Amino acid sequence: MSREDALAIWRAGVDAVGGYAAVQRALEGTSRPDGILAVGKAAAEMARAAHDAFPDVPALVVTKDGHGATLPQGVELMESAHPVPDARSLAAGQALRRATEDMPPGSHLLLLVSGGASSLAEDLVHGKTLDDLAALNRALLASGKDITAMNAERRRISRVKGGGLLSAFRGRAVTVLAISDVPGDDLGVIGSGIGSAPEHPAFDYTARIIASNTIARDAATAEARRRGLPVLDAQEALHDDLHRLTAYWGPRLRDMARGVIVLGGEPTVRLPANPGRGGRNQALALALAREIADTQGLTLVVGGTDGSDGPTDDAGGIVDGSTWEPDAATALNHADSGSFLERKAALLTTGPTGTNVMDLLVAVRD
Repeated sequence: MSREDALAIWRAGVDAVGGYAAVQRALEGTSRPDGILAVGKAAAEMARAAHDAFPDVPALVVTKDGHGATLPQGVELMESAHPVPDARSLAAGQALRRATEDMPPGSHLLLLVSGGASSLAEDLVHGKTLDDLAALNRALLASGKDITAMNAERRRISRVKGGGLLSAFRGRAVTVLAISDVPGDDLGVIGSGIGSAPEHPAFDYTARIIASNTIARDAATAEARRRGLPVLDAQEALHDDLHRLTAYWGPRLRDMARGVIVLGGEPTVRLPANPGRGGRNQALALALAREIADTQGLTLVVGGTDGSDGPTDDAGGIVDGSTWEPDAATALNHADSGSFLERKAALLTTGPTGTNVMDLLVAVRD
């Protein structure tokens, strides 16, 4: 039962921060906008809720490939590249900037922001090219830096990040609703600050975080208790290097009593020159599988809450005491955890979830 419980608890956390429901709740009492812009991995579900509330308001959505299927007709969709930007990212960034500039005086803009916008939409400063942007992103993804440090680098070459997008706005008011995928829920870091206000805005600016990893963890622990399982720990504790996380949490998970541990955050991984298949969640799941090898009654679910992990279509991994085998070490060392987990039928595959609040680890001992 530990596998069934772990999956249900992980899913309860993700469902609690769905983009549609979060925006629907946040829009109660919000005045009618004159335009809707949505950017990020959760943009489609966020925009769908806004469109349902204001069906006659024009909307532009920029999201990851395959994430816009739920949008109704009449909403303009631009699907773009993630995690490494391509030419579509530049087209999307320029489209967002034009849409912002075209808002007339006296208008109200509703801007919906979620993680992933750093790659999905960009308008580069003079002298920088797409090759420069792609090279920077590849280097950052392999660097092991955390999201705050990476997004600081991205803002330096951008005309739409760090308040740049809204610097072109000539209207009366901007309302920003954001789903946080960063530590501390800092709007200046989400999507490299694409929803931030310029330094001296000439308009009314309101911004709110409407979904976060904290909300997801709270929902996961509530589901654990509903299932009669004691919650042993719940914290945002995954913001560290993969190997340090494994060394610290491996023994604690292996020796945990009956119950549930829920962890959130975003591990960092240094990639080799030619990485294989996988992402940070698949790598962490496999590394922890080594730590809990031969342990009975313990299941770990490690996954990205957006339903994707690095450049893959899998969210992460589901491992237990039987997952680890000696040849898994080679896969782990070559950043090819996904290939090994696939052979073991241990991949967590959900498809796009409509949200993005970093990663969630659920451990269940029955």
